[in-house]
Formats: sequence, C-alpha cells, structure tokens
Amino acid sequence: MKVHIEIDCTPEEARTFMGLPDVSKANSVYVDTMAKAMKGVSNPDQLQEYAKQLAPMGQVGLKMFQSFIEGGMKAGQAGSSSKKTED
Repeated sequence: MKVHIEIDCTPEEARTFMGLPDVSKANSVYVDTMAKAMKGVSNPDQLQEYAKQLAPMGQVGLKMFQSFIEGGMKAGQAGSSSKKTED
C-alpha cells in the first residue's frame, strides 16, 4: 500500500512547521558580503584565489566535499534501483 500526501505551503511555513531556525538575516549578510567581495574580482585567477581562501581546508576540503556528494548520489541511485526491482 502506498500513501501519497501533498502539502502546499511556502518555504517559510515549512521551515516553521519543521522547527528549523530562521536564517534569513544571516543569509542576507552572507550574500551582501559575497557580493561586495566579488566586485573586486576582475579575472579568473583572482576568483580562484578567493575561492581557495573561502574553502575550510582548501583543495582537500573541496575534494572531500565532492566525494561526499558523489557517494550520496551513488547511494541514492543504488537505493532507487533496488526499490524498482522490489516493486
């Protein structure tokens, strides 16, 4: 038996319902800071150097994050293919 529930709500309503904190103020500060920082970037080399400074552990951190995402995608694909064979 399958049950399908569809809820029509705004992101704000969903956040409140799930008890998640409101991070809109922090997000706006972050976006403003990034926009100001990016105004000074005039070539790709500057952009790459800036990205390295932002990354928590530089290239190693980005590689770890990338492998984490790829692993999650592979697990998701494996899970969905096994569900298809079960149905």
